[in-house]
Amino acid sequence: MTRWLLHVDLDQFQAAVEFRRHPELRGRPVIVGGNGDPEEPRKVVSCASYPARAHGVRAGMPLRAALRACPDGVFLPQDLATYAEASEEIMALLRTFPGRVEVLGLDEAFLAVDTDDPEQLAREIRSAIEELVLTCAVGIGDNKTRAKLATGFAKAVGKSGDAAAERDAGTGIFRLTADNWTELMAHRPTTALWGVGARIAKRMSALGITTIAELAAADRELLAKEFGPNTGPYLWVLGHGAGDTEVAEPREPVGHSRSETFPADLTERAEFDAAVTRLATQVAGETLAGGRSVARIGVTVRTSTFFTRTKQRKLAQATTDVDEVVQTALRVLHGFELDRPIRLLGVRVEFGPPAE
Repeated sequence: MTRWLLHVDLDQFQAAVEFRRHPELRGRPVIVGGNGDPEEPRKVVSCASYPARAHGVRAGMPLRAALRACPDGVFLPQDLATYAEASEEIMALLRTFPGRVEVLGLDEAFLAVDTDDPEQLAREIRSAIEELVLTCAVGIGDNKTRAKLATGFAKAVGKSGDAAAERDAGTGIFRLTADNWTELMAHRPTTALWGVGARIAKRMSALGITTIAELAAADRELLAKEFGPNTGPYLWVLGHGAGDTEVAEPREPVGHSRSETFPADLTERAEFDAAVTRLATQVAGETLAGGRSVARIGVTVRTSTFFTRTKQRKLAQATTDVDEVVQTALRVLHGFELDRPIRLLGVRVEFGPPAE
């Protein structure tokens, strides 16, 4: 049997989770972000349903801009705990299939499987996820790079204009391998590659490299000179669609954090203390609920000028006392020069031994 990499990507994940508990919202332009108030400053869209995307709403867009683009949108607050629970449900389901699972985020994962019919396995995965009242696309590749990019074709079927993609229209499954890489990818801009953003693409463009075909044909020494001895050759490898075929087991989390960007800058010491107390209480409570103790506490401060700094303090002994975590976080906070308005505060704890 052949080793295949499958990339499973949940569709409009946060919105889809909201549809499970609010089925009356299906088919409507749902926008998830912040506290659900589109007039709240400094909050951005975390997920938009497909009808909302048809209005131009995208993740990362300020909520106020999303309201202008889609005045009839349904704005909902983020519920990270519920999304995390749904993600764990999905990942547990994926682990019931043959192969190994590598979780990439709340809504996507790789599976490494040995099979002669990866499409059949992909159909089984999609069917199982549909039983959870969610949907997904599955990209199939001979490595991670191609599997990840194949998911884009799986989601774009019926809209991409690619004849090969149209043959699979409506299935939500697509295979991208060395056999069809040149046909489907060579003419595309370098930003179509997984891991190539606008800044790197702009630098490559200055070298006369604008398409994936041009990147694949580029001089590796030139790339190394421009991007460094590691990144340069890696970009050349990406241009050929090469990539890793191994999946990594999930790493044990070493900490937990919470942060908040405020609608208006905080200016008073009492406001700083109240925010850190709230965040530290949440983080400590969630950590202890998970059966872990707290060994180190860090506080991040971002000022109105976007200057960002983190300070930490290690406890003499790991604790399960929420009040001790809060008081330590406040002491760390007071170690900053709090002489400027604060835009964001965050609290992070590093785990100690399991709580007894």
